Amino acid sequence: MTLANFENRTLYHADNLDVLRGINSATIDLIATDPPFNKSRDFHATPDSLAKGAKFEDRWSWDKDVHPEWVDAIKDDWAAVWSVIETARVSAGDDMAAFLCWLGVRLMECHRVLKDTGSIYLHIDHTAHAYTKCLMDGIFGRRNFRNEIVWCYKRMAAPNQKQFSRCHDSILYYCNGKNFVFNPDDVRLPYSDASISRAGYQKTSLGGAAPQSGICELNEKGRFPEDWWEIPFIRPNAKERTGYPTQKPLALYERIIKASSNPGDIVLDPFAGCATTPVAAERLGRQWIGIDIWDGAYQTVLDRLQRECLDVPGVANIRLPFNQVHYLTEPPERTDYDPSPSVPDLRLKVMRPPEPWEKLSRDEMTAILAAAQATTDGVICAGCGRILEIEFMELDHITPKSDRGANHILNRILLCRPCNGRKRDTLTLRGLVQENRKARWMRNETLAKLAQDKARERAEQVRANGGA
Repeated sequence: MTLANFENRTLYHADNLDVLRGINSATIDLIATDPPFNKSRDFHATPDSLAKGAKFEDRWSWDKDVHPEWVDAIKDDWAAVWSVIETARVSAGDDMAAFLCWLGVRLMECHRVLKDTGSIYLHIDHTAHAYTKCLMDGIFGRRNFRNEIVWCYKRMAAPNQKQFSRCHDSILYYCNGKNFVFNPDDVRLPYSDASISRAGYQKTSLGGAAPQSGICELNEKGRFPEDWWEIPFIRPNAKERTGYPTQKPLALYERIIKASSNPGDIVLDPFAGCATTPVAAERLGRQWIGIDIWDGAYQTVLDRLQRECLDVPGVANIRLPFNQVHYLTEPPERTDYDPSPSVPDLRLKVMRPPEPWEKLSRDEMTAILAAAQATTDGVICAGCGRILEIEFMELDHITPKSDRGANHILNRILLCRPCNGRKRDTLTLRGLVQENRKARWMRNETLAKLAQDKARERAEQVRANGGA
């Protein structure tokens, strides 16, 4: 089991992507989080509240908010996710695609840091719900989708509105493997009076009711929980209200934590905000870490812990019964590595930082290989030997990612679109050549071999020269 490289009760004040990338793999038991929703709005805390000064922009731009390295990583390692982003860009616009790209790279890290027994609950509303569900299917796997939990609440209807009142949010619940933690008895609810009155009875064919032993037996702990939860919004005068613009009820996150973690487990919230998840975790005897970029998050954590009747004497002496609340502005440093069948040694070791030539972008590698595979008439496809314009060539792996092929230039080649489509993420380059022969797609195997040799030769030069 991978060892955690962070301490319990730690709040990171930093970009959550940097912190997530620094957390050791498979160290988190539960992620319960409430990210932005892509609502194209600016959010501000209530003046003179505990969260005074808190604000964030829930607006997204492809040019401003999407980093080229994210696009490269998604295209290389998460083809299904890239398909979702491209679809969103066509059907909903660049802002939705940018939001999904921004959220997607963070969810990929969430997937990595979760244990096989872990789960993630992602809070979302109608604005980006459909695309986010597809995004999570691509990352966590459609078969690991457990529930769409509908959080129901009541609010006043706006005058003269021309639609039904929106009075629910969705929480997408995914596990990370077959042996996930789920404690339904811990979140059972009271039976209704009607259910209690029917206990022990079964309807007869005449419409009456006859006593039947074992029929409609009621569980002494309550009824099994449904996937719709009626939990009120936080009242304006509620003790837990902080004034944070998107604060959610403690009862909501306590139910999540009870259902999908055990005492002592580690709970993570990458969008900690006003600390609802950390406070709920602390109240229920779980370990926790939170991440937020808001300057006031740390003080809010301390104030809420104190206000929620925990033993936090004050800012000058912030010791809790078992430890202290840690405040860090730098991400943790990973001490693990990704074990594979070819590397049986599972001892922890410091990860080797990538060399400059290993960090070339997709565009840089494409340009280098296009020059290597070029002729006077175009670029040679290394799979079939056809000579085409560069616009019809696509970057692919020699050994596919499914066989743990690397993303660096020594494992890259340019293929025409039909060859790239046939190869997918299952065939090696050699396997593609064999399939092309069978399908009679091979145009000129001598030229294909020449392109392969030239590409490998140029890639070796790039490595020797440190990326130049």
